[in-house]
Amino acid sequence: MNKDFLITSDFSYAQLDSLLETAVRYKTGANSSTPLAGKSVALVFFNPSLRTRASMQVGIYELGGNPVILEPGSTSWTLEHRDGVVMDGDKTEHLKEFVRVLERYVSAIGVRTFAEMKDWETERTDPILNAFERYAGVPIINLESAMHHPCQAMADMMTIRERLGKEKKKVLLTWAWHPKPLPMAVPNSFSLAAAQFGHDLRIAHPKGYELDEELIESINEQASANGGSVEFTNDVDAAFEDAEVVYAKSWGGKDFYGNHEADILERSQHRAKWIVDESKMKRSKEAIFMHCLPVRRNVIVTDGVIDSPQSVVIDEAGNRLPIQKAIMTELIK
Repeated sequence: MNKDFLITSDFSYAQLDSLLETAVRYKTGANSSTPLAGKSVALVFFNPSLRTRASMQVGIYELGGNPVILEPGSTSWTLEHRDGVVMDGDKTEHLKEFVRVLERYVSAIGVRTFAEMKDWETERTDPILNAFERYAGVPIINLESAMHHPCQAMADMMTIRERLGKEKKKVLLTWAWHPKPLPMAVPNSFSLAAAQFGHDLRIAHPKGYELDEELIESINEQASANGGSVEFTNDVDAAFEDAEVVYAKSWGGKDFYGNHEADILERSQHRAKWIVDESKMKRSKEAIFMHCLPVRRNVIVTDGVIDSPQSVVIDEAGNRLPIQKAIMTELIK
């Protein structure tokens, strides 16, 4: 097992499968151990959170540990991550000191840092998350970064398995209209994990909203290695045909980073068509509906779909707790 949990492709399918099995034991009560007894875990939130923050705090507590919440710029100093910078602006402390001091107190550090969506070539490298990893001697857990949300993706894989079994499924990841561009972390990680678990993955989006080219290569490689497949379509109606899992998520176009107004104008033409509604779900193979939450009702998905028996969004959110307990159990020794 790697020191850090930054992206699912750092782990083999066997390792990820083992995490799911551990999570199931925690969820069913078969495992009630407290491996974090006497230990503290720092949770550093650069951005707002509900599910991630609550599930991590509760998970650390249930494992016998103590969560330490830090919010740079609010409950702790503003942070600079760039090397060699002259700190004469609004940043008070450098990550070099922040991380090295913090790890004297805690056994692991969780980090949540969204994409600013200003500079694609820089943000696609996950600079803040990787700075934490570079300076830290303790495990770093990605609680959503500019490019990935592996804890969410593992909860997604757990939910699919719970509802539909271990065999591979026909999985649709569909882009949906949203009034503003959003980061790519969730679709990136969901696609990658689905490929690692050997599902037949279909990714639907309008032209101009393609995922990162290097990530697509990795998704294809993982699918090939694990018995799955990957296909892409710009036809939102046809995309639902025979799907057993429908995962909706909006994201911004990488070519529009730094120009939100252009993205908003481009996506406006897709508002009426790119929504998960009852008519599209009828094309599927009685698919379950998934979304990471929070979700804008009647924008991303209609009330009729998200409130239907096919919707598993609450179970999906609930599974954040056991899977993160499993991840911490494996990383923090």
